[in-house]
Amino acid sequence: MTIIKSFMAAAIAASLAVPAVAQNAGGTLEKIAASGEIVLGHRESSVPFAYLDENQKPIGYSIDLCHKIVEAVSAELGKEISIKYVPVNPKTRIALMANGTIDLECGSTTNNLTRQEQVEYLPTTFITGTKLLVRKDGGIATIDDLDGKAVALAQGTTNERAVKAAIEEKGLDVKILPVRDHAEGMLSLETDRVDAYSTDHILLFGLISKSKSPDDFAVVGDFLSFDPYALMVRRDDSAFELVGKKALAAVFRSGEINDIYEKWFGPLGVEQTDLLKAAFQLNALPE
Repeated sequence: MTIIKSFMAAAIAASLAVPAVAQNAGGTLEKIAASGEIVLGHRESSVPFAYLDENQKPIGYSIDLCHKIVEAVSAELGKEISIKYVPVNPKTRIALMANGTIDLECGSTTNNLTRQEQVEYLPTTFITGTKLLVRKDGGIATIDDLDGKAVALAQGTTNERAVKAAIEEKGLDVKILPVRDHAEGMLSLETDRVDAYSTDHILLFGLISKSKSPDDFAVVGDFLSFDPYALMVRRDDSAFELVGKKALAAVFRSGEINDIYEKWFGPLGVEQTDLLKAAFQLNALPE
């Protein structure tokens, strides 16, 4: 009994001697502490959330929010960390998060329960839904007008499922062109390979803003889905998830989110909705 008590006392003393970060880190934090590097997955053409500037550097609303989390991770670990960027697309983003290739996904990803079987999400950062991007002279105002026409859809997205479900429900004859990402979808519309491209409405406004002929295009139709965006992290990693939640809560609580939002959405003329303001307020948790 004395030996057992001595062993337990030694174990407790040893655990108390370990720095708090090392005890609570685990998972992603431990990985980052060991390597001195955090890996951010980013989109390449999801304007204004995450896209490449003229120097091929990732920028955008989600990138700025991710940088706030990187600062919080650095403070939590008590050391400077470097950032490695890895491009992701709708087909690869969840797999690359689930297999540990990326630590934090900075894009335009919808949080839903099916995806939470593989990954986890931080608090909502934007709220949007599926609409159609068309040429103004194409005669398309709603999804019903796609009958006998073609639409491009990015594979592996909630938009793909929403549009296909609406087409089936309405019994429309629509040709589907699968595309890799938003840039390819926009190109297929600009080159008249399709009559419409469909994704979240805010991304469609971003694509128009970057087009060579923005006056030729319009976002039309009713919302075909409800899509709350959130930054993606790994499942079963509460320590890293908490750091991310704290970082975003501080941004929401201080009102800094308004400046970051205006920086990226102001030029597009897209104001915060009451629903989004409520999401920010609900997630501005106290310390």
